[in-house]
Amino acid sequence: MHPQSNYPPVMTQQPAQQPQNGLGTTGFVLGLIGLVMSPIPIVGMVAWPLVILGIIFSAIGLSRAAKGRATNKGLSIAGLVASIIGLGVCIVWVAVVNKAVNDVNNEIDRVAHVTYEVTGDAKNVELTYGEVLKPKNETAATLPWSRNVENRGVIKGGTLMVTTDESGGTVECKITVDGKVVSTNRAKGPYAVAHCAGD
Repeated sequence: MHPQSNYPPVMTQQPAQQPQNGLGTTGFVLGLIGLVMSPIPIVGMVAWPLVILGIIFSAIGLSRAAKGRATNKGLSIAGLVASIIGLGVCIVWVAVVNKAVNDVNNEIDRVAHVTYEVTGDAKNVELTYGEVLKPKNETAATLPWSRNVENRGVIKGGTLMVTTDESGGTVECKITVDGKVVSTNRAKGPYAVAHCAGD
C-alpha cells in the first residue's frame, strides 16, 4: 500500500487567453483614415480600399468581441461606422465625378448654330472666322457680310476677326450663338482690326 499523502493534488494553472483585439483595432484605424481622406478630391480615391478593408476588419473584430475572444467591441463598432460613412462619401464622389464628365461630354458633342456678321463701309476686308482651332479665311469686297455655321466644342461661338486694308473705313463684327448675341466689336481706320470671340 502506498502511504496516503496529506497534501492536496497540484492543479496545473492554464494561462489566461489573451484578447484578440488586433483586427478590430486595425479596422478602426483604416476606417478612420479612409473617412478623413474620402472627402478630399483625387486623394479620396485612395480611400476606397481603406474603407473596404476597414469594414472587413471591423466586422471580424466585432464578431470576435461577441464571442468573448476580444475586448474592444466599442472600437470595432466605431471602425465599422467610420468605414461605412467613408464608403458612402466615396460613392457620392464617384456619382459627382461621373455627372461632371457626362455634362462635359454632352456639352462638347452639342452642335451650336452660329452666325458671323460684319457690317460697315470698309472695302476689301480680310475675314477670319469659325472654330478656334480650324478657322476659315475670306476676303469681302463689300459689306455687309455673314455666314451661318455649325460649331462643336467647348467654345461654341468660335472667333471672328475683321481687318481693313490701307483705305480704312469702319467695320463692326457680331457673333450670334443659337439666336443670342454673344460678342460685338468695332474698329475704324487703315489696317484696323475688330475681333469678336464667342463663349
